[in-house]
Amino acid sequence: MTVTTSGLSFEELVRASERRLLRLGLMLTGSVHSAEDLVQTVFARAHRRWSRIIELDHPEAYLRTMVVNEFLGWRRLLKSREIALAEPAEEPSGEDIGARQAQRDAAWRLLARLPRQQRAVLVLRYYEDLPDVEIAELLGIAPGTVRSNATRGLAALRATLSAEEN
Repeated sequence: MTVTTSGLSFEELVRASERRLLRLGLMLTGSVHSAEDLVQTVFARAHRRWSRIIELDHPEAYLRTMVVNEFLGWRRLLKSREIALAEPAEEPSGEDIGARQAQRDAAWRLLARLPRQQRAVLVLRYYEDLPDVEIAELLGIAPGTVRSNATRGLAALRATLSAEEN
C-alpha cells in the first residue's frame, strides 16, 4: 500500500533512507541482523504515523531519531550478553583483510562495553558527524550531557585499550 502526502510516498522515503539508517543501526548494535531488526521496527512504527511524519520539515532526521530512540529502549538487547562481530565481506578480495577485520572486531567489542547512551553519543558524533546540539536534540538531553557522555565514553575506551596493552 502506498501512502502519499505532499508528493512523497512512504515507500520513497524508505528507499531513500534505508541504507543510511541500516548503517546507523549497524554502528549502534554491532550486528547486521540487529540493525535490520531495529530499522524494520522503526519503519513499521513510522508507517503508522506517516501522516504526521510527512508533514515535518525533515522526515529523514525524524526517522534517524526513531532509530536511536528504539536502540536506547530495546530491552531484548539488554538480555543478550553476546558480543556481535562484524560480518565477513560478501566477495573475497585480493587483499589480506585479517588485520582490518581484527581491528573492526576489536572496535565492536569496545563499543559494546559502553553504556547505551555513551555508545549512541559516540556513534552520532564520530560516525554520523553530528554536532553536540543536534545530538542533544536527538537524544532529548542537554548539550553538556552529550559532552560528558562523550568524554566518559572516550575515557572508558582509552582505559580499556591501556589495560589490554599491559
